[in-house]
Amino acid sequence: MNRIDEIRTRLKALSPIALEIEDDSALHAGHAGARSGGGHYRVTIVGDCFKARNTVARHRMIYDALGDMMRGQVHALSIRALTAEEAGN
Repeated sequence: MNRIDEIRTRLKALSPIALEIEDDSALHAGHAGARSGGGHYRVTIVGDCFKARNTVARHRMIYDALGDMMRGQVHALSIRALTAEEAGN
């Protein structure tokens, strides 16, 4: 399973309505994190689990779902976490 598939699988625990994952690693070639094998990813996730939670709490939920991936496989993660209402769904 590649990293994007692994990220997708782990984020399913949050029951997303929509989930987009982009690998931006190639844009960071030569960066210290890229040299050590960690990738750069951009996640847009929409879910009811984010209702009544601020940005920090939403990001923590995602970090918790990704677990040990955040300590090696993922060097940088850009997160856009929205409720269905915020996303216009």
